[in-house]
Amino acid sequence: MRTLIFDTDIGVDDAFALAYAAKTQRLLGITTVFGNVSVHQATKNARLFCEKMGIVAPVYRGCSRPLALAPGAPAKLHGEDGLGDAFENTYSDQAPGAVQFIIDSVRAQPHEITLVAIGPLTNIASAINQAPDIISQVKELVIMGGAFGTDGHAGNVTPFSEFNIWKDPHAADQVLSSALPVILLPLDVTHKVLIRGEEMHQLNQPVLSAICRPYLAYSLAKEGFDGMALHDTLTISWLCLPQAFTLTESPLRVITEGIASGQTVRKLSALASREDAFRDLPTQRIALQVDAQAVRTHFFNALKIKD
Repeated sequence: MRTLIFDTDIGVDDAFALAYAAKTQRLLGITTVFGNVSVHQATKNARLFCEKMGIVAPVYRGCSRPLALAPGAPAKLHGEDGLGDAFENTYSDQAPGAVQFIIDSVRAQPHEITLVAIGPLTNIASAINQAPDIISQVKELVIMGGAFGTDGHAGNVTPFSEFNIWKDPHAADQVLSSALPVILLPLDVTHKVLIRGEEMHQLNQPVLSAICRPYLAYSLAKEGFDGMALHDTLTISWLCLPQAFTLTESPLRVITEGIASGQTVRKLSALASREDAFRDLPTQRIALQVDAQAVRTHFFNALKIKD
């Protein structure tokens, strides 16, 4: 069991990941960021979801826009409010600052805090920019983001780019090329772990069933699949069941402009080149294969409410 700071732009699959984390890890705090919804809505959503699910964790409000890009529109596949428009949300969007909370927490508990980031990486980049000393004090940073094209699993926003990285590529490039100890869960593995709509309802989790309806409808209309990939949830799967993942190691960068903006790239060859954008960068761990059934089984066992 790790002590987590859970960084999220909370939408439907984020909520599943948060529920899973609450069952299996020690939540120190939830930090919100823009992405699926505005940071204001994400802060309200985190409080609402915690109340509905009986999760006890303080909420902190993070960054409202990318480091360098103009703010973009929120995603809509999670419903207008990010949680499937299932509940009235009267919670406040005011909360203490997320970036300072991350810095203070890591300094107070060096080598003890696991950061889980399942939205744009703006809060994490801001924290290491303001306090570079915490880079060596973070236990690990587990990220859902990116895509490398393994088995055809490339971008979900552009042909190259995954949503979380695409929303703030400059922040992602700073984080992934830093000395933070990163474990990256890209679309290459998250697209391989699917649950059907009927399986979701078999969890006997009324809140999760309620919030996922627009997400399932979108999946059925766009992909012909009545179900969803457990994208963000795989960050917690890795913490619970690391033996289910096959990792590779490589320095990482993110393309920040042009038609491939938001693309995660890794060094594929050790051959010398005159212009090497990976020179002197640390290697990071990337999950490119997964035992999907083992991950699904652990997830269902952790979350299912017995009759």
